[in-house]
Amino acid sequence: MTTPYIPADQAPTRDEVNAMAGPVLVEFGTDWCGHCRALAPEVARHLAAHPQVKHVKVEDGPGRPLGRSFQVRLWPNLVFMNGGAVVRQLARPSHQQLREAFAAVESA
Repeated sequence: MTTPYIPADQAPTRDEVNAMAGPVLVEFGTDWCGHCRALAPEVARHLAAHPQVKHVKVEDGPGRPLGRSFQVRLWPNLVFMNGGAVVRQLARPSHQQLREAFAAVESA
């Protein structure tokens, strides 16, 4: 089962995301996005293998402040952070890019 998207009106602020300790994956997309739905099982597998990575899944759209603060333009957009710093940001990643990003966020 995949994590539901946090509605935009309940999404954390950029300051709140930056204050999250440890490795964090901030995922932007929507329930109706075909690319998002296709990648969801792969993201879920990686999250299961990396339980220390906190997952914040945010519904995105035009004018949404958190997504715009990360310059999100394509979904799914995955922002890997550690200690408030962006380690990697990927739009519509390949399976290899996803593997590499999870490894990078843990070692940062």
